[in-house]
Amino acid sequence: MENQKLTTDTTSLFIDTHCHLDGEEFAEDLDEVIDRAKQAGAEMLFIPAIDLAGMPRIMEICQKFPGYCLPMIGLHPENVNDNYREEIKALKEILASSAKSTARDSEQSIAIGEIGLDFYWSREFEQQQLDAFELQVQWSIEASLPLMIHCRKAQNEMVKILRRYEKELRRGGVFHCFTGNEHEAAELLSFDNFYLGIGGVSTFKSSHLPEVLPAAVPLERIVLETDSPYMAPVPHRGKRNEPAFIPEIIRKLSDAYQTDYATVCDITTANAKRLFL
Repeated sequence: MENQKLTTDTTSLFIDTHCHLDGEEFAEDLDEVIDRAKQAGAEMLFIPAIDLAGMPRIMEICQKFPGYCLPMIGLHPENVNDNYREEIKALKEILASSAKSTARDSEQSIAIGEIGLDFYWSREFEQQQLDAFELQVQWSIEASLPLMIHCRKAQNEMVKILRRYEKELRRGGVFHCFTGNEHEAAELLSFDNFYLGIGGVSTFKSSHLPEVLPAAVPLERIVLETDSPYMAPVPHRGKRNEPAFIPEIIRKLSDAYQTDYATVCDITTANAKRLFL
C-alpha cells in the first residue's frame, strides 16, 4: 500500500527517457498529456526522432516546453530504405545546426536516437540498416552525444559494430526497451556508461524482467521509459501509453528490487541526468 500511495507523490521525480510525443496519437491533447506527466512526477521528457519528417514537430514541442521536453536526432532502423543516405545527410545537417544553437533547452539534441537494428519482420534492408547504424554511431563520437539504441533480433550484429568503437563511445547510451535474459544484459552492460531502458513490458504477466533485472542489473544501470504511445504498462495495457504511466513501472521495479518507490526514482533520475545532461 505504501508504493501505491507514493505513485502520486510528486516529490519523488522521474524522467521518461523515451516518449514519442510527436506522434499523431498526441496531436489532439498534448497539453493535457504534459500536464498529467507533471502531476505524476515527471521532471523531464526526452523525445527521440525516428526520421527526417518528424524533426519539425519534435522541435516545435521542445520549443513549446523548453527545459522539459528535450530532443534527440536519428533515423530509426524501420525507416531505413534505399534512400537512407539522403535522409542521413539531411539529419546530420540538422544535428550540426542544433549543436550551434544557443537555445540549449529546446533545440540542442541531447542524444543520437532512435537508431539501431531491427530484423524482426524482415532483412530486406539489412545492409542499409547496418550502414546507417554505424554512421550514426560515428556521429555520437564526433558530437560527444550518447546513443539511444533500438535493437530487435539483431543483438549480435549490433554488438559487433559497437565493439569497433567501444573505446571511443565515452558518452555511452541506452539500450532501449530491454526485454532480454541475464546473459544478454551482461553483454550489453559490458559497455561502459550504457544503461538499459526499462518500460511497460516489465509489468506484463509474461515478462521475466522482475526476476532477471535484480539478478543481473544494478539499479544504477537502469533508466525509465515509456516508448509512448506504445506498450502501456499494466493496468493500462492496450491503451495509448503516456509518460504519466511511469509510476506503474517504478512500482514494479521497487517490488523487484525490494526497495521503495523514492529510491527507484532517485537512482534512475540520477542515471538519466548523468547520461544525457
